[in-house]
This record gives sequence, structure tokens and C-alpha cells, in this order.
Amino acid sequence: MKYNIVALLALFFLAACKPEFLDTFPTTSVPATAALANTQNAWAALNGIHRAMYTQYDAQGQAGEGTNNLFRDYMGEDIVFPLAGGSTAYVGFMRWDSHRNVNDGTLRYMYRYYYRLISNANVLINNIDNVPGPEADRKIIKGQALAYRAWSYFQLVQLWGKRYDASARPNAQLGVPLLLENTLEGKPRATVEDIYTQINKDLDDAIGLLAGYTRAGSAAKSNINVNVAQGFKARVALTQQNWAAAATAAAAARTGFALMDTTAYAAGFNAIGNAEWMWGNRQIDDHNTFFFSYFAYISANFNSTVLRTQPRAINAQLWEAIPATDVRKKMWDRTGANVPIPPGGARVAYQNRKFLSQSSSSSVGDVPLMRAAEMVLIEAEAKARAGDNAGAQAALFTLLRARDRRAVTPTETGQALIDRILFNRRIELWAEGFRFTDLKRLNLPLNRNGITNHLTAIVAIRDIPVGDARWEWLFPQDELNTNKQIVQNPL
Repeated sequence: MKYNIVALLALFFLAACKPEFLDTFPTTSVPATAALANTQNAWAALNGIHRAMYTQYDAQGQAGEGTNNLFRDYMGEDIVFPLAGGSTAYVGFMRWDSHRNVNDGTLRYMYRYYYRLISNANVLINNIDNVPGPEADRKIIKGQALAYRAWSYFQLVQLWGKRYDASARPNAQLGVPLLLENTLEGKPRATVEDIYTQINKDLDDAIGLLAGYTRAGSAAKSNINVNVAQGFKARVALTQQNWAAAATAAAAARTGFALMDTTAYAAGFNAIGNAEWMWGNRQIDDHNTFFFSYFAYISANFNSTVLRTQPRAINAQLWEAIPATDVRKKMWDRTGANVPIPPGGARVAYQNRKFLSQSSSSSVGDVPLMRAAEMVLIEAEAKARAGDNAGAQAALFTLLRARDRRAVTPTETGQALIDRILFNRRIELWAEGFRFTDLKRLNLPLNRNGITNHLTAIVAIRDIPVGDARWEWLFPQDELNTNKQIVQNPL
């Protein structure tokens, strides 16, 4: 795939003429040859991958994984654009148009983004064993690079491939090109089964290499440690309907991470130091993200046209079902009266206040990518689907008692218990990037009917049935032009 080598050049060669790259990295880039000179430089290259997760790309609002999470959640039913006259930036995802338009710039960006991460991970994976430096450093660098590659392929195959079906192994349906070495030659699409096999191999290798690694420094949680790799394993196993593996990996992943208290829960979801956060993007305070960041598109208080004229809201029916004593109910305001809006900003019903930027004039904020609460929910769902009602009830109660002081141990069993777990997943992980892929993995339709604050003029569509071709993203035209072996998804 040409995207891979182009992405590699873009990240590594941009600063090829800068001898001082180690002083400024990861703000700038590092040439590939220099990255492999020693482990110190390889660490700098790994930091470049971390930074690639939250920098701006081709256009405003293309800010790495945070905004990708929003694009996926816009495709669900739980984020609402409540004002007909407000900004409709990126409403194409809400209307299920952008991911089906081969010339859409954001579709192109997302496809290239994940292959860019894969390309740079490949450089480290395939060369770090021979790089001079401490063996401990080589193991950590390679382990993180393997985890990045696995996670990136997991993101890609969920979007561009059909859903994984455990009852239909091997899943021979087409996934995405599988590139383990960088090349200028176009590659055909590997099967979904082959992609998941490689993902699991990479994660198992990463878990072994990262055992014993302790993160340190102000940006420690931007790094991937063994807990995060186990968290990836839990996500993958849940998607593959491997309930035992999902429950085991999720429990292992959250070891050492406490669920946040109610005070921390209402603090704005913007600080990577939160005890519950397992992995996130640390945004340096003096690196202003202006109008392109995650918080420029989801926070309650940043003063952008997007948020001032179209504040984000939650699905009204979902909010109404949250118990009054649950702290999560306070993350949205029924009237909007108590939301810290930017100057001149609109107030709307069910308005978001979960996410707060640094201030109305600064869109800086750390981006959550994995939290212990998600791992609890994975453990609960996996155990419930495996028939372990008691284990699922206990896991779910672990989360409920942290969010609601009046919570009692769940008594539901079977499908009723699964439904309650999935409800909690929706409110807990709102705007963190899971709703579209959850609907797809669960083989559920999109159904926005009866949601009173969704405006037909904004969303355009309310129903997408299971099995519809639109559940698979189209490959961008640039990929079709440069890779003659690619097979497009059904139009």
C-alpha cells in the first residue's frame, strides 16, 4: 500500500535536515535512519507515534484518535446535535454519508491515519532487535510498537471489514490489507480471520515484552504498558465473542487502577492523571490545539463556532433512564441552565457537561483512550454472555457503587442482565468512541426512532438495518487509484 510508505516518509523524514531533532522531538519528526541508530533515538521515534495520536492532520477537526472517536459515535444514536440552525460540522458521519463517499477527505484521513501508525510501528518492530542499546529498552519499544500495530488493525478491520462472527469461523470475508513490512507495492485485502489472528499474535507478543515495564514521567500514560495491552486483548476478545478470554484479560488489565470517585467524575474528563485512566493522550499545556482538537468538538465550554452554536447533547431517552442518584446523570443538564457555556453559547436540553476544555479560550485537554470502567464493563458483559450471572452481577456492581452511592447489587440474569450492562456501557463511555462498533459487533440495527431531541433535518436517517452494506466503510479513492489489488466494499 502506498499510503504506508507515504505516511512513513511524512513522519520520519520531515526533520531529516534537523540535527537537533532529539531536543524538539516529538514536536517535530525524526529520520528513519537516525531512529534506528540507538535505543535513545528509537524512544524518540516511539514518542512520535504517541504524538501522531493527537496532532492535526489535513483539516480542522482531524486531530487523531479523539476526533476519530467522535466520528464513530456520531454514527450511533446517543450524541445529539440539537439545534437546526447550529453548526453541522462533520454531520456527514451522523447521516452515514462520509464513510460511504470515496472522495470524502475525512474518510481518506482516517484510513491513512491508522496505516501511518502501522507503518511507523513496523519500522521499530522489524529493526529494533539490532539497534544498539539496553535490551530492556529494546523490549519495551518493540512491545509498544506491536501493541500499536495490533490496535490499529483492530480499528481498521472493525470499520472496513464485516463484523466478526464466532459461529462462522474462519471468517473468510474480506478485511483490510495486512502489512507487516513497509512496501510500495499494493496489497490485497486479507481475510477478517487473518487480521484477527495477527492482532492476537501481536498482542500476545506485546504482553510478554511489556511484562515488568513501569511507566514514568508526566506523559507516562501516553505509553502502552502491559495493562493497556491486556485491555486491547479484552476488547478484541469481546468482539470475537471469546467470553472467557475477554473476562480474564479485562480483569488483568484493570489491576492496579481504581475507579474514580464522584468528585473526579465531574471534573471534566480532561486530566490523564485521573487514577482510573489507563491510557490517554497527554496534551502539553503550551501546545495550543486551537480549533482542531477533541475538546474543540465535544467540550461544553470552549469558545468555537462549532460548540457555541451547536452544543452537544445526549439522547434524551437515554438520559431519562439514568437513576437520579447516579453521578453520570449530572454529566448532562436537562435544561442546559447549569452548563459552563462559552461566551454567547447556546443552552439546550440534555446539554453535555461531561467534557470540559482548559478554558473557553483554550481547547487543551488530555484525551481518554482507555479507562478501568470499560474493563469492568467488558468483564461483566463477557461473564453474563458466558452464563456466569453471579460473576457478571458482581462486576457490574463494582462500577455501579462507584457511580451511585445508593446502588445495590444487580439481581437481573440472562438477557435482562446483559441489557443493563449495555445500558451502563452507553452512558459510561458516551463520546469515547464505542457506539458504532458496539452496534456492529452486537449485530444490532441503528434505531433513532422515538428519540425526541434528534432532529430529522440534522440526522437525515433514523434506521439502518442489520446486514445493510453501509455497515462497511468504503475504501477512499486514493487507495483505489494507487492499489490495483484492492477490492472495494459493496456500494
